[in-house]
Amino acid sequence: MFTYEQNDKKCSALLKGELTIYQAAAFKDQLMAILHDKRSLEIDLAQVTELDTAGVQLLMLAKITRESAGLPFSLTHHSAAVVNVFELLGLAGWFNDPIVIPHTADVGGNGI
Repeated sequence: MFTYEQNDKKCSALLKGELTIYQAAAFKDQLMAILHDKRSLEIDLAQVTELDTAGVQLLMLAKITRESAGLPFSLTHHSAAVVNVFELLGLAGWFNDPIVIPHTADVGGNGI
């Protein structure tokens, strides 16, 4: 599920549930609709329960599209599932967003 909020300075998207190949087409359509907004775009990943390479590709598409247009972009509140996949694929540095892991986070869980 994808929810979207905006104000004068920023657009925020909250992803909930799985971000896998099964949801990729629907998420891509929603994502493309907001990628060219001139305001800062923040995608909150706190409620992502599962992430696969299709989901990673969409997050990469968002980053590349925003950066190539000179538009601000960030991923925030990375869930344990997201952290696991980013670490497995060596992408934490590529996205270059601060990843804060709560003390109670289950970083050993299955994110794939």
